[in-house]
Amino acid sequence: MNNSNISKMASCNMTFNQGSVPLATVYSLVLIFGLPTNLLTLTLSALKIRRKNVLSVYLFTLSLSDLIYLATIPWWVDYIRNFNRWSHGPLACQVTGYIFFSNLYISILLLCCISVDRCLVVLYPIEAQWRRRRRVAVAVCLTVWAAVMLVHSPVFILPEVRNTKDNNDSCFETVPMPSMVVKFNYARFCIGFCLPLAILVTTNFLIFRRIQSRPFLNTAQKRKVKHLALAVILIFLVCFAPYHVILLSRALVSSLSEDSCWFEEQIYGTSTAFLCLCTVNSAVNPFLYMFSSESARQELIRDLRLLFFLPQPRESGTETYFLNSGPGPKMSSSQRKEVTSDKK
Repeated sequence: MNNSNISKMASCNMTFNQGSVPLATVYSLVLIFGLPTNLLTLTLSALKIRRKNVLSVYLFTLSLSDLIYLATIPWWVDYIRNFNRWSHGPLACQVTGYIFFSNLYISILLLCCISVDRCLVVLYPIEAQWRRRRRVAVAVCLTVWAAVMLVHSPVFILPEVRNTKDNNDSCFETVPMPSMVVKFNYARFCIGFCLPLAILVTTNFLIFRRIQSRPFLNTAQKRKVKHLALAVILIFLVCFAPYHVILLSRALVSSLSEDSCWFEEQIYGTSTAFLCLCTVNSAVNPFLYMFSSESARQELIRDLRLLFFLPQPRESGTETYFLNSGPGPKMSSSQRKEVTSDKK
């Protein structure tokens, strides 16, 4: 391989001549699958919001964030195929990096909002029916966006986020890690990963435990809820845990060692692969939250028929009541009595 295809990073002897094809392939697949599914989720969520569905506000915001990120993937694919040489100027580097990392933590926090909202519906069905409001969900989503974007805004004013030493044209890959970036990465691990993970585990456990006590749900329905809860936690761990563990290890080595290049050189390939794995979540979310359950598929068919002005099929299933909209008119009198007695 020609030397022109190998770039060095700062004072560390790091090369980028391996793994470009697999990484570019994964990013491309995320774009191919994530773009149409998130567009569909965005459209269907908008329809549900018009019917005063609170959960759809979070799904709409999540899909919108993922779509904004997906629009930057061609830039990252070009960067990877060019052996980590950024050829689109410093401002484009800052904007695409800002969108990438903002979307990462917007997605994580919105996943927590979805789980908390579902948990409230299951634990407090009567209160949830009357107290959940779209405007509250909108305010929460706007707060999440504003907080994450504000936290990541220093990328536009701090020169440390882009490496320009030794004529290196890498983007968002400053090695060794500056001290301010080290501190920021500790916060990302604790607040951006550990806390959301604790929220997801707790809320999904509470959902599963309460659903198990519902006598009017059959075994198959309870099993689906259990599998969905496990899938939410498992996918979160698979997509986000490896990268944040590597992030923490890099921060620790940079804090404890005067020269962390030896570690950065060994861990770089793994770190970029795990960072790429985070993006898979953008393609998985629609399948997990919109197309996973029988009731969700029934609603999908109903919404598509509504979109194209087709006759509506008959609806069935009680799973939507627990996980999507709270108690509604489709509950039978015996089910309403059971919910009311459960609250006493």
